[in-house]
Amino acid sequence: MLSYRHAFHAGNHADVLKHCILLQLLGHMNQKEKPYWFVDTHAGAGRYLLDSEQAVKTAEFETGIGRLWQDDGLPAAVAAYVAQVRAMNSDGRLRHYPGSPWLAYENMRIEDRLRLFELHGSDVRQLEKTFAKAGARVAIRQADGFHEIKSVLPPPPRRGLVLIDPAYEDKRDYVRVVAALKEGISRFATGTFAVWYPQLQRGDARELPEKLKKLAPKWLDARLTVKAPQADGFGMHGSGVFLVNPPWTLAETLHGVLPFLADALAIDHDARFDLTEGGQG
Repeated sequence: MLSYRHAFHAGNHADVLKHCILLQLLGHMNQKEKPYWFVDTHAGAGRYLLDSEQAVKTAEFETGIGRLWQDDGLPAAVAAYVAQVRAMNSDGRLRHYPGSPWLAYENMRIEDRLRLFELHGSDVRQLEKTFAKAGARVAIRQADGFHEIKSVLPPPPRRGLVLIDPAYEDKRDYVRVVAALKEGISRFATGTFAVWYPQLQRGDARELPEKLKKLAPKWLDARLTVKAPQADGFGMHGSGVFLVNPPWTLAETLHGVLPFLADALAIDHDARFDLTEGGQG
């Protein structure tokens, strides 16, 4: 399905969680001199306007980045994320929001490479416009990232970070995420993988993290719940990021980040966080 457009959801609580973690992963990758690749299977448009018709229609950013925008008492990892958003908004107005590809591009080094996949034609055109001056560092392909992940793994430098971040509007995405991660690990066992997933009432959403745990030799599962599930079973009440081969320091960092985000982004009294890890160290 191609009906999903991330512009409607840019900067919401799920983006806050995902992008705080992404920046920590990139920082860890940058600590070693050897170059690496960043692979995004569902790249979106790269950058978003929060005063666009789509963003204003839902205004989800108001209970996400909007709550952190003017806060100066942030944990270091959250402050680093907010600083990235502020850098896009030099006039002090919250109008621009970075997608995962842009955050990666801004925080990777000149020798590192981005490989971006996106199926939606309008988003691909915007993505190409966003990275028009990036040169050989960024390769964009209009394609299904689930299928194409095998074409870029293992990356030539044998170091890489893979983000699997579909819309999950098509219920087959839950099966395809499991298959993509299995394929990715089989081809690139030492790579770091980050899988974003929604918290929904539907069974396939609730079962996904447990299925992912069976694939991963070492994993970390970070969840942020912002409200109670709706009585009718519809709507997203939180999200999670499942990580394979995470940096050993990430769990400690998230122990300081997640309680803060659960409080800052809470919509009702059911807001909470969960952080679990497993596998062989």
